Amino acid sequence: MIRILCWLIAPLICATLTVLASNVLDSTVLAFADEPAAKSIASEDDLLTAEAEAIVKELRESLPNDSEAIAMLDGILSGSTLNSDDGWFKKAKSQTRFDWEYVRKSFDNNQDAKVVAMEFSGSNEDFARLDRNEDHQLTEADFDWTKHSLTATPGSMMFWMADGDANGKITRDEFLSLFENLGADNEGYLAIDDLRERFMPAPPSTANPPTSPSKRPDKPSRSTLILGLKNQELGSLQPGPNLDESAPDFTLTSLDGKQVTLSKEVGEKPIVLIFGNFTCGPFRSQSGNIEKLYHRYQDRAKFFLVYVREAHPSDGWWMMSNQRVGIDLSQPKLDSDRRSIAVTCKKHLELDLPFLVDGVDDAVGSVYSGMPNRLYLIDQNGRIAFKNGRGPFGFHPRQLEQALLLQLNK
Repeated sequence: MIRILCWLIAPLICATLTVLASNVLDSTVLAFADEPAAKSIASEDDLLTAEAEAIVKELRESLPNDSEAIAMLDGILSGSTLNSDDGWFKKAKSQTRFDWEYVRKSFDNNQDAKVVAMEFSGSNEDFARLDRNEDHQLTEADFDWTKHSLTATPGSMMFWMADGDANGKITRDEFLSLFENLGADNEGYLAIDDLRERFMPAPPSTANPPTSPSKRPDKPSRSTLILGLKNQELGSLQPGPNLDESAPDFTLTSLDGKQVTLSKEVGEKPIVLIFGNFTCGPFRSQSGNIEKLYHRYQDRAKFFLVYVREAHPSDGWWMMSNQRVGIDLSQPKLDSDRRSIAVTCKKHLELDLPFLVDGVDDAVGSVYSGMPNRLYLIDQNGRIAFKNGRGPFGFHPRQLEQALLLQLNK
């Protein structure tokens, strides 16, 4: 049914994505705000506070000029929209051993620029998961991840509209509710005009003009963003380990009270590390993909979700999109407070995989550059085999899945 609806409304959606995005999903500009910014993610013409000025000086004195964090600082100060090619997002792209060139050299026996199931050394099930476009062959297109993870498509627009509780999973009841909200009446069906009217942009009103992005109450000032950068709510000031480097060791306690030391987990199986937090909307939207990934491969790899610093606390860059679904919490000051929020997150997102909770000193999240969300694959020798680009734009669970499958089928 979803495919039928997407086919019917795709032309209309493509013409109105920006309008819909302002109502149903986090902004594709820095992927945290509700609406796209016209010129800047920050409020226009705002002067820096004395605190922000001091932070700018501190960061410039303590960080290398060519670092990711300085690139982000420069983007904020310049009023950049901070999209997927601005700030640190331009520098912090994914790193993987398992790109198309690896696949071609490993499996393309007849060198025809494609790999069919008979050439692949793994199972048909693994081959099907590598084949993203489902054309029964592996080609360069299946390993092209240039589009960021928040790129709006007809399917993603419908998903965000249907996911009423913002837990990254659409239930049957939620989909039926979407069916009704799209215009189904006592007739029990949708007509094309129901969809056409639903997805047409509303005519502009001179009497009640819509609130401009610069006047939104949750639109951050440059000073708010600079403070968020220092506090690592926008992301870690460190870049994280690079491809083929040894994964930094750590010991954290899980929600069920078990101590987990990474170096003691290295060995027979690859390890998947998933970093995230409750107030990051893009992370929540991927929870269904994360859960499916865990259920699909939990017998072949070890999985740990590391709960890190909140991206959008109420005492920082708060989000209307969070408040609309009842997520309104301040940045934890104590380890016990963060654990409590992690419990709430696990329950709300209905995730089964093991949760580890970073301390409020952000020791693990910082060294792995895990804020606001990140994915790592660690091989059986304890080295980084895959690292996605900085979240939220680079957060692709399916890309991690490809790397995991190819690591398992080496």
